[in-house]
Amino acid sequence: MEAQVPEQSALVNQIIDVIVSEGMIDRDKIKLDATIESLGLKSIDIVMILTALEEKFDVYIPMDGPFHEAKDVRSLIDAMANYISKEKAAGANGDASKQEAAGAGGEKTS
Repeated sequence: MEAQVPEQSALVNQIIDVIVSEGMIDRDKIKLDATIESLGLKSIDIVMILTALEEKFDVYIPMDGPFHEAKDVRSLIDAMANYISKEKAAGANGDASKQEAAGAGGEKTS
């Protein structure tokens, strides 16, 4: 089942939900200008957050992407939201191409 790309505000809220659950942070502490350091997030927490986002949105997130450069919550969320939106849009185009290719030369089952 393919995950759909939610609207930007819904996407941001879902990303915050993942940060809260995987980073084990009170939602009240998640402020856009809060630094990653001030939230007590370590590298392993970021990896866990990225892994959870991969699963939630069915995308591959490279561990050396722009997410590790993020210094505050806003830049982390922006980077994630933009990446997820871009990947889901590219995936939708890629899925259509895969289906066409499968239809043209796909295996027959009997």
